[in-house]
Amino acid sequence: MMQGKTVIVTGANSGIGKATAAAIVKLQGRVIMACRDQTRAEEAAQDIRQETGADGRQIMVKQLDLASLRSVRSFCEDIIKEEPQLHALINNAGVYQCPYTKTEDGFEMQFGVNHLGHFLLTHLLMDLLKRSAPSRIVVVSSKLYKHGDINFEDLDSEQFYDKAFAYSRSKLANLLFTCELARRLEGSGVTVNALTPGIVRTNLGRHVHIPVLAKPLFNLISRGLLKSPEEGAQTSVYLASSLDVDGVQGKCFADCKPLELLDKATDQEVASKLWDISEVMVGVRVLSRDKLRGGV
Repeated sequence: MMQGKTVIVTGANSGIGKATAAAIVKLQGRVIMACRDQTRAEEAAQDIRQETGADGRQIMVKQLDLASLRSVRSFCEDIIKEEPQLHALINNAGVYQCPYTKTEDGFEMQFGVNHLGHFLLTHLLMDLLKRSAPSRIVVVSSKLYKHGDINFEDLDSEQFYDKAFAYSRSKLANLLFTCELARRLEGSGVTVNALTPGIVRTNLGRHVHIPVLAKPLFNLISRGLLKSPEEGAQTSVYLASSLDVDGVQGKCFADCKPLELLDKATDQEVASKLWDISEVMVGVRVLSRDKLRGGV
């Protein structure tokens, strides 16, 4: 049970994030829904309150735009000021195969939101998580990481952009982040694990074009083949709450079971270098990029 525990879920206004928030509330946990669109988040929170009987203290909404480092910093300042403890951070929000756009800080949108925004969020909340130990960080990745690679010469896709490849790269970055963070957290009382939720019926695929005539058939097939958001959320909830994974560090799970990853997702040298460059990109470390390019 999660009684007395505070959990932040990013992107909790729909899909897997909303289902994750609802499941944690049902386990008596307290959820802070960290969402970009406050109106939609309030509607989702109201749905969860009606479904679970929770009050405004047990499920609350805070504005967080992961495409803005300014917003991430502001969110974390508020949390640190207002919350005495944080027992779990679920990095769930994601942008999927959007047309080429940039974040407020000039990063390619999928890499900026899916990796860099969560990287800074986790960094800024780390002291609070350590003070609240035992605590957990859960990173939502995707099996599509297999199709990505980390090109340090073009992390921002300025030379080449393919929306599917950029998504896969951001999800590979999530796994490398988990790998390096696990190494750094050893013995701290904070654990980090990743998961791949499988193919879930959510609005994440809103940028994927399906011909109008094919939509009824696609919807029918997807109901039979794709997971519901509740099924997709099961592993996130498991990693945030289950005693089975107490002390488990740096693993990836699918359907609540450990998943064997490709070597490129656990390459310690690449993970370490990506960490260093990410620190520079989000402004928590000042180093010249040329210096950082010197390895791997």
